Amino acid sequence: MKTLFTICLLFCFSLAMGQVQFKSGKNGFINFLRENTVYPRFSKDNCVQGTVNVSFKLDEQGKVYFSKISKGILSDLDEEALRLVRLSSGKWQVPAGYDTTVSIVVPVNFVLSGYNCEGKSSEEMQESIRSYQAEEALTNSVINFYKNIDQAKPGQEDQIIAIKNQLGIDDEYLDDRIKMALKKIKQGDKQGACEDFIFVKYMGSKKADDYLAKYCK
Repeated sequence: MKTLFTICLLFCFSLAMGQVQFKSGKNGFINFLRENTVYPRFSKDNCVQGTVNVSFKLDEQGKVYFSKISKGILSDLDEEALRLVRLSSGKWQVPAGYDTTVSIVVPVNFVLSGYNCEGKSSEEMQESIRSYQAEEALTNSVINFYKNIDQAKPGQEDQIIAIKNQLGIDDEYLDDRIKMALKKIKQGDKQGACEDFIFVKYMGSKKADDYLAKYCK
């Protein structure tokens, strides 16, 4: 059976948890991660796993007002870990007089089971991460083209389409991205969903236009 695990390792922020608690109880944050993780497609397809450390601060209402990656994997798992922490905003309970300038660091461990990843070596995973970074640069070139398509030169889009084909960004990929976005909408993560819808738009597709109009005004 294929399963996805996202686990927060409690010992790394036990000091902060002495002051701050998740509103749903002792294991609330762990359960929250398990229920809300959308394992990114690239990392899932390439067996990229590991721990991402996210640093964040809470205001007096338990809302996340600052967050950043303090130690990442340099893949799409970084973005998902950051999204999950931001999604937890408002679900924390802080005591009276809590120092809102204190940073809490949570390590989020991404693990795949049943995806034929058990024999994946660390060298192979690092190569996948390097491939991700190279693909990210190409993806950004596609995004920049469609953002500024009014300035495109004749024949330039043919080159961009070739890059999209190289990256495997086809209708099936974009449909999958939209499904992920709709799952985030159900989670209450409007920002994350709109980022996905905008991504689809800047891949030169109109597939997400109705969702952008509905959710991202």
